This record gives sequence, structure tokens and C-alpha cells, in this order.
Amino acid sequence: MPRQITAFSNSTVKLLRSLRDKKARRSEGLFLAEGLRILTEARDSGRLPEIVAFSPEGAKHPLAAEIIAATEAAGGDAVETTPDILSKMSGKDNPQMLLGAYRQPDTSLERIDRSAAPLWIVAQALRDPGNIGTILRTGDAVGAGGLILIDDSADPFSVEAVRASMGAIFTQEVAAARWPDFLAWLRSGEGELVGTSLKATHDYLEAEYRRPCFLLIGNEQQGLPPEYEAECDLLVKIPMAGRADSLNAAIAAAVTAFAVKASWR
Repeated sequence: MPRQITAFSNSTVKLLRSLRDKKARRSEGLFLAEGLRILTEARDSGRLPEIVAFSPEGAKHPLAAEIIAATEAAGGDAVETTPDILSKMSGKDNPQMLLGAYRQPDTSLERIDRSAAPLWIVAQALRDPGNIGTILRTGDAVGAGGLILIDDSADPFSVEAVRASMGAIFTQEVAAARWPDFLAWLRSGEGELVGTSLKATHDYLEAEYRRPCFLLIGNEQQGLPPEYEAECDLLVKIPMAGRADSLNAAIAAAVTAFAVKASWR
């Protein structure tokens, strides 16, 4: 049976609330996901929360009831509480009626099986967690294997990134590495490194892409450093017809990823 929590001072409330902070996520090894859709996506991907918190209203939905029961059956903690306390946990004035705390996966490159998918997205020094979540969602939509974050990036397990991923945080592999380590790993096996650059001469719609393709997206403000571009096997650009010289990083990733996929038909 789920236990009931009605006090803001409860230790579980404090734990879940703390997961909005990166330092707490790292120390606890957990991250927050909110909402029935994302928790259902996690369940369908074989992931159950270690803690699931919900309001009485939230538990009424059949899918929510299944997730709560499955979490308890797996030895997890099921907590029924009030919307006010859920708001405290999530940091939102109008919180979802269901949220879960999940174990963070290992993000080492060694876990990545490059043969598992023909396309992988690589992003360098992204600062916006919303962009990271959106790229994960794109990766899921395009059938990519996952996202490899290069250098210092926003946390893919932040509440903002998880929310923007719409559940893709559970369907996509996530890895993080410094640039030299990524290059050494990439060159140890098959894979074409394709960078997006304003200086490229190849139109992204006319280029030929080899499998597995590692699509490299640069930082939101600076784009890719010249030394990173120099390591790419192919540089492509998205022509701009208007006054803007480039697209948002997440949109550029989506446009190019779907072009890569289309080229293989």
C-alpha cells in the first residue's frame, strides 16, 4: 500500500525537492521526471522509478495506477500526497499529478554500442537544458541511438531537459565525454563524423552520409571550434534564405538529422 505524506518537512519531500539541484542529483544518483506521459514512456522502456509520488486525483488514471503498482512490486516507494506538496517537489505552481525519481544511468562512452543505430547525435558545450531535451526528442523521432555530450554541457537529467525530452531521456542513450576522449573512442571503430558549419561548402541536402553517422552540433552561440571542425570527415551547412545566419542548435540538429535519414532511403 502507498504511504501518505502530508508534511512539507518529510524527508522524502526534501529528497525529491533537492533533485532540482544538480549537486543533489549527482550525490543521490537520481533525477526527477514529471507527468503521466513521461512516466509511461519510462515504464514502456523498461524503467520504473525508485520513488513515485502522486495525488489522489493523479492515481485515478489507469496508467498511473499501473505504474504505481509496478513500482511497489519492484520494491520502490509509492507516496500519496497533496497537490501543494507535489508543487513543492516539482517547483511548479501547477504540478503534474504524478512524478518519479529515477536512477541516473552510467554516461560513459564505453556503454555506447555504435552498431545499435545508424545515426548518433553529438553536441558540443550546449548550455540550454531545453535544447538538450529537444535534441533527445529528435533523436527518438529519427531513430538515432542517442546523444553524446561533449565538454561542459547543461545537465541532461535536469528537470528542464527531462521535461523537454518528452520521455526520450528513457529511449535514447546518453553519454558525456571530453573532446579528446570522444575522438579516440570514435576513431577506434567505424563512424563518420559530420559537423554543421556556416563555413561548409556542402549543402546538407546534397551530401552523402555514411553509416554510422555521428552528427556534430556546436554550441548555441559560438558553433563548433575550428579545431573541432578540422577533425570532421564532412562539414555541411543549412543555407539561410533570410537575414538570420543560423538556426537554433536543437532545430539545426532536427533538420540535419532528418536529412541524413532521408538520404538513406
